[in-house]
Amino acid sequence: MTSPRPVVVLTALDDLTADHVITELHGRGVPVVRLDPGQPGHVTFSARAGASRTWHGPLATPTRGLGLEDARAVYYRRPSRCTAPDGLDDQEAEFAAAQVRHGLGGLLAALPGCLYVNHPHRNAGAEYKPCQITAALRAGLEVPPTLITNDPQAARAFAKEYGPVVYKPLRSTEYRQDGELRTIWVRPVGADEIGDGVRACPHLFQQAVDKTADVRIAAVGNKLFATRITIDGDHLDWRLDYDRITFEPIDVPGPVRHGIRAYLDAFGLSFGAFDFALDRDGVWRFYECNPNGQWAFVDDHTTGAITVALADLLEKGTPA
Repeated sequence: MTSPRPVVVLTALDDLTADHVITELHGRGVPVVRLDPGQPGHVTFSARAGASRTWHGPLATPTRGLGLEDARAVYYRRPSRCTAPDGLDDQEAEFAAAQVRHGLGGLLAALPGCLYVNHPHRNAGAEYKPCQITAALRAGLEVPPTLITNDPQAARAFAKEYGPVVYKPLRSTEYRQDGELRTIWVRPVGADEIGDGVRACPHLFQQAVDKTADVRIAAVGNKLFATRITIDGDHLDWRLDYDRITFEPIDVPGPVRHGIRAYLDAFGLSFGAFDFALDRDGVWRFYECNPNGQWAFVDDHTTGAITVALADLLEKGTPA
């Protein structure tokens, strides 16, 4: 009897969100091979290709084994940054980490005949905010007036024309102040606060939405799971204080539903975590889509439904 093809889960060891999906798959009898390609010290593999065959061969972790040609689906969650073994000098470590990223990472991005949720290369292409805004507008979604600039004068003029405006980082990166890790939140900014420091790098400014609530949508294949997020107070960025927010399922209007579908198709994504604002006229304003965003923090019912939908997609394992 042929054993069922496994689902490969690529993520860090402390990823509790992935645990939801793995537990669901285990309950269905679907084998799972979990590993962190950024920490390859406990992974052994030998991959071959040629003579009309694509990549095949064994991959083993301390607890699981996989024939590379047998993977039915890959759940690419949040693997850690590629590292090198201890004991190498800086140049050797940089070289080794690059070989890990392009060797093991490249191999796991080239498995034959399986579904990726999402493929890492498609994730990478969908992470750029300028591309997100272009795709959202083409999909018919409403986007607040937005400026990306390194010109302080242009930024001040935009703030005067469209104020109130907010500043958003173009990418979330590690930032430390006095040795402590800090988060750069979305925050309001006035024209008189914008100084010449804008010249140091591109900045994103956007007209603030006069909103009644935020919405997080987890799109899984053709299914949407929307949560209305209401803040007890006036926080612009609801992530500041989870103790002051409430979650409630909400229906997605038809035009927004169609726009999300077109957006996912544009990037070739099977999953996306969308953020919208609901303005006082009931219009859904697109903020961003994280192609690998979090989803297990909402209400238990919605979290469970997203878990089941992801497990369904991975179990089926048909390439998009």
